[in-house]
Amino acid sequence: MDRPDLLPFTESDEANRLLASDGFALLTGMLLDQQFPMERAFYGPQLLKDRLGAELTPEMVAATPLEDLEVVFRGPPAIHRYPASMAKRTQELARAVIDDYDGRAENLWDTAKDGSELLTRLRALPGFGAEKSRIFVGLLGKRLGVRPEGWEEKAADWPSIADVASFGDVLALREKKKAMKAAKQA
Repeated sequence: MDRPDLLPFTESDEANRLLASDGFALLTGMLLDQQFPMERAFYGPQLLKDRLGAELTPEMVAATPLEDLEVVFRGPPAIHRYPASMAKRTQELARAVIDDYDGRAENLWDTAKDGSELLTRLRALPGFGAEKSRIFVGLLGKRLGVRPEGWEEKAADWPSIADVASFGDVLALREKKKAMKAAKQA
């Protein structure tokens, strides 16, 4: 599978191209996809890049003083509804990518020997719990063609951002998630 030119998770082609071409941006968008609208979460890496005034790299994020990063996250518009805590978590994610994957997010999945190792690596990241990690395994497999042996068994088996093939799917996914949540509560 060829790597796509964009991942249509936002209304911005520029942001969608960044997500498709930059593993750290994609990881950051997934990190931000928590208690916040999906399309805004995945637009966050583009805002972060624009506000830092340079390429979005783990080194740049890690080197930015946390107080400054919090200001960047506050906006306006805010990069996340919890700007201080998500600035800190994004910086922690950047440091993990530097320390464990030589500053290159793609090394996390390109060097995983199988789906189990990929899932374990994702779960070890700051802000990546069991469900988010499974969703990201699915996103890598379904959208980017990253398919280490056994990835399908480790991927989320519920509707997620991994199933989004067009921006219109984001809205449909939101409705599915609402219905699933309502069914759980009933």
